[in-house]
Amino acid sequence: MRTPHVVAVMGVAGTGKTTIGPLLATRLGVPYAEGDDFHPRASIAKMSAGVPLEDADRWPWLDAIGAWAQGRAGLGGVVSCSALKRSYRDRLRATAPGLVFVHLAGDRTLIEDRMGHRRGHFMPTALLDSQFATLQPLQPDEAGVVVDVSGSPEEITDRAVRALAGLSDGHP
Repeated sequence: MRTPHVVAVMGVAGTGKTTIGPLLATRLGVPYAEGDDFHPRASIAKMSAGVPLEDADRWPWLDAIGAWAQGRAGLGGVVSCSALKRSYRDRLRATAPGLVFVHLAGDRTLIEDRMGHRRGHFMPTALLDSQFATLQPLQPDEAGVVVDVSGSPEEITDRAVRALAGLSDGHP
């Protein structure tokens, strides 16, 4: 029997992590955790003011997400987390070694348009450039898959499920 993956849905703001994460969790039959819920209030206030977070702001957030992911080891789960830098993903894997990443990736114009239409989110479109500047794509030695964000949420989720099914238990 195949052990369910613990998956971090990653990518820049506006790629659909909060939309695709729950859909993916439902398809995989595992719980979903919203990565933004792990942010300390001070970090949310910074981002809401248009101020990018520094690494020191991110460490407690990443540690909390990693602890959640490790608690789901062998059980499966999906959590959203931007995980833009390799060092962030390494930190997550230090706590949750079996964590697999689904990198939602797409055209900047499409992502900016989607961000412009969403309401009630603390991340302003003005920070999108800093997100793309920070992004370090998954490397071949990292367990994970890249999924294009064009199309409907259902189409994106279908691509993610197919890509995850192609990963071996000994990934990458």
